[in-house]
Amino acid sequence: MRALLVLAILAGGCADVWNDPYPASDRGKNILYSAFTERPKHLDPVQSYTEDEARFTQQVYEPPLQYDYLRRPYALVPLTALEVPKAVPARGGGVVYTIRIRRGIRYQPHPAFVPENHALARERIERLDSPYQLPTGTRELLADDYIYEIKRLASPRLHSPILGLMAEKIVGLAAFAERLRKFDTRRQDWLDLRKHRLEGVEKVDDYTYRVHLKEPYPQFVYWLAMPFFAPLPWEAEKFFHQPGMAEKNFTLDWWPVGTGAYMLTQNDPNAKMVLERNPNFRGEPYPAEGEPGDAAAGLLAEAGKTMPFIDTVVFSREKESIPYWNKFLQGYYDASGIPGDTFDQAVRVAVGGEVSLTPEMQAKGIQLRTSPDTTILYLGVNWLDDVVGGASDRARKLRQAIAIAVDWEEYISIFLNGRGVVAHDPLAPGIFGQRTGRESINPVTHVWKDGRAQRRSVEEARALLAAAGYPDGRSAQTGEPLVLYLDTVGRGPGDKPRFDWWRRQFARIAVQLEIRDTDWNRFQEKIRKGSQQLYILGWNADYPDPENFLFLLHGAQSRARSQGENTSNYVNPEFDALFERMKAMPSTPERQRIIDRMVALYRHDAPWVGGFHPVTYGLSHAWMLNGKPNNMARNNLKYLRVDVDRRAALRAAWNRPVLWPALLILAVLVIGSVPAVVSYRRRERMAAR
Repeated sequence: MRALLVLAILAGGCADVWNDPYPASDRGKNILYSAFTERPKHLDPVQSYTEDEARFTQQVYEPPLQYDYLRRPYALVPLTALEVPKAVPARGGGVVYTIRIRRGIRYQPHPAFVPENHALARERIERLDSPYQLPTGTRELLADDYIYEIKRLASPRLHSPILGLMAEKIVGLAAFAERLRKFDTRRQDWLDLRKHRLEGVEKVDDYTYRVHLKEPYPQFVYWLAMPFFAPLPWEAEKFFHQPGMAEKNFTLDWWPVGTGAYMLTQNDPNAKMVLERNPNFRGEPYPAEGEPGDAAAGLLAEAGKTMPFIDTVVFSREKESIPYWNKFLQGYYDASGIPGDTFDQAVRVAVGGEVSLTPEMQAKGIQLRTSPDTTILYLGVNWLDDVVGGASDRARKLRQAIAIAVDWEEYISIFLNGRGVVAHDPLAPGIFGQRTGRESINPVTHVWKDGRAQRRSVEEARALLAAAGYPDGRSAQTGEPLVLYLDTVGRGPGDKPRFDWWRRQFARIAVQLEIRDTDWNRFQEKIRKGSQQLYILGWNADYPDPENFLFLLHGAQSRARSQGENTSNYVNPEFDALFERMKAMPSTPERQRIIDRMVALYRHDAPWVGGFHPVTYGLSHAWMLNGKPNNMARNNLKYLRVDVDRRAALRAAWNRPVLWPALLILAVLVIGSVPAVVSYRRRERMAAR
């Protein structure tokens, strides 16, 4: 009878989901489930600059501007500002930006806005597990809060990664930083920046402030979409400065305070971080326009509706990719990337490069979205090198031969599972100035055939090499084989296939390639001194403007000469003159013509001999709606919506307990025990007689 009871209990539990990693109390709630692999180091907007931090900070903090969620190329639109500000010439020189913010915006509930919480006893702080255990308050967003954050860029107690750049642009910021450094001798006191005047930033009224720049810098508006220029209430800084706060990790680096759609209410970076809807958020309409195809993809179904759509976002720490992937397939994460070792399980790449989901993924209704990153990885040439560098016809033909020989299409296929796009110019996809279709190809390395770019033949590369003075890979003068050197950063035993591939590329034109792998610091030292020959590096856009890529080849930015970002030390007087004209121009047809000429010079001179743009592959379940990659912004959570009922139904269907093996084993045990029970009872009866 007991065995039958156990069987009944097991059978009765068949409808339950036993492997759900979340509390039963969360079922049916409007929650988005995601994961993170690296714990964020800085959530203070003045210090935070990494993508894993931005996924939290950009939900909480609201700079004046943001990027349009749907449109491409990327375009700035107002967030808390009334409009995108324009530069106006200033009386004493330079330009001024006037930023007008919306009235009525309020901060999230926070204890910093309750005056009594600014004088807490240390003993009380020590008893707290979260600052939200204290009474909370709020207040209206003011222009002073934006001014305060700009001043914080120069605080000697903080380390803002953009202070150096902004000190060159904002009037008086460098001198302001120096004055603060000399003033701030008593670190135990709170440094109230309201008492210190910054010349280049002025308050007009409670909802208007101005920023004065030393010279025209059109790219400044892009910085106004970053958390560095988000508002920071002085009350928050003072609140967290109290003795005992830092020991409890009660800091702005741990607990952000903003006006955004969400607020961080739980921060355990080794296990879980939770964002909850900000009850004081004013609401924001979902975009009504997008790219062609967005409507068909369902991305405009919510047009005009008030965001955010999701109440809570739970981020769980996943240190390994396989558990993350398995939980996604079970429906316990709403979206996922694709780990390299499971790529074939999720995606199929056709011979022509077409990408599709596998039947298994399609059967689950999983959606695939791909998006080229605003990033370029390239094989650079040192312009100062005697063999491959310089403007001579010989060196140029040698570089062009290499540019043809290195088959980036093959590299992307082998090492990236097809997740990349060959770079034909220095600009990343989605950036103004980059052409499409036939006009986009580099005619030095490719031809347009059958509606797509096709790499030129190895024979053409060998002909260029011979014209450069190296027939069959040997010097026409000395007969010595041509040996080139590639400097790169070694990552371990897994580098061998990649290094072998590089050698084969050069061997196609009979050139010997020696790879000099080293650690990052030594590699950086070589780049700094200009002692490399060939090297591999990359660049990720700070903002979606062609200036942010083309400056990497500006002569004045030479790394060896001026410690700039031109690591190839490339110099071309015409290119440099065009850059000076282009960098401060609005994105007009005239600017496009200048960029076209700069790209033509780049292709002819080949200071970079090719490269690629990575492509992000993202998967999401059918119940997660409105997902579209945006490589310039991470404030995407307010746009997303979850069909909670559909998720619950599919989770239950995918995670039904498989009970028959357990039932079969139990039945075998029961049946197997029958002879023993019968024998035991027979012996008992005989003993009783």
